[in-house]
Amino acid sequence: MEKLLESIIESNLKYTDDGKVASYIPELSKANPKDLGICVISLDGKQYSAGDYNKKFTLQSITKVVSLIIALLDNGKKNVFSKVGMEPTGDSFNSIVSLEVKTPNKPFNPMINAGAIATTALITGNSVEEKMEKILEFTRKVTENPDINYNEEVYLSEKATGDRNRALAYFMKSNKLIDGDVEEILDLYFRQCSLEGTCVDIAKIAAMLANDGILPWSGERIISREVSRIVKTIMVTCGMYDESGEVAVHIGIPAKSGVGGGIMAAVPRRIGIGVYGPSLDEKGNSVAGMRVLTDLSDELDLSIF
Repeated sequence: MEKLLESIIESNLKYTDDGKVASYIPELSKANPKDLGICVISLDGKQYSAGDYNKKFTLQSITKVVSLIIALLDNGKKNVFSKVGMEPTGDSFNSIVSLEVKTPNKPFNPMINAGAIATTALITGNSVEEKMEKILEFTRKVTENPDINYNEEVYLSEKATGDRNRALAYFMKSNKLIDGDVEEILDLYFRQCSLEGTCVDIAKIAAMLANDGILPWSGERIISREVSRIVKTIMVTCGMYDESGEVAVHIGIPAKSGVGGGIMAAVPRRIGIGVYGPSLDEKGNSVAGMRVLTDLSDELDLSIF
């Protein structure tokens, strides 16, 4: 497996030149566009890796999967999906258009920014710090990494430049889609997006989802099979922004990307995958990372369809 991964990384390194690192969050522009790595974890707990698999990056929108899980655990699916939909959208991940002109005017799904903000607002706790600790505890447990934390510089950078997200949040507040203090909700959201991890960390989260909510290495159930199924389904239909349909056709794996360059993919009952490549396409997905996933899916016949 490692020879296969090394070969796939090597053959796709050239595609890192086809994109650009995210710059609208100033701290993200410091990433090395040439980085490319992968980690695969099987459901018997074995780990295989290649390239820059151990390099830290901020998980960004990959954390929308974590906040959705916690919101479902805290509120149940009926309450969560009364505030946010479960349909794909052809709009960009930070679009405000659908909130105003489409009916119903709740966010289409939890994987776009508006939906993720609404989902984060549902996490229970008495303060931003307490809610963030809940996110950290869950992520540390699933990744077996007690050092998981958020990157203070990226968090402050996002907070200083997050005007579009403020617009989305205040619009939803005016429509009674989110409750509570908008700035506190956004503060939690910016911290959450700034969580830092590696390919190994996101592969472990993916492996838990691939194993229907059970940690492969310990046998401990973390979430119910139903929550795992809901999350994977939304990853298939909505996880790769407005490129989700194309990913479903060409790769066929439940996946979630982030503008930090990560892609987390869960192949049901087979493997969890973490990919990192910060050079992005125009949709916000890792250019070379997508090709790595495509090649891996083809080689191992991973498509669920």
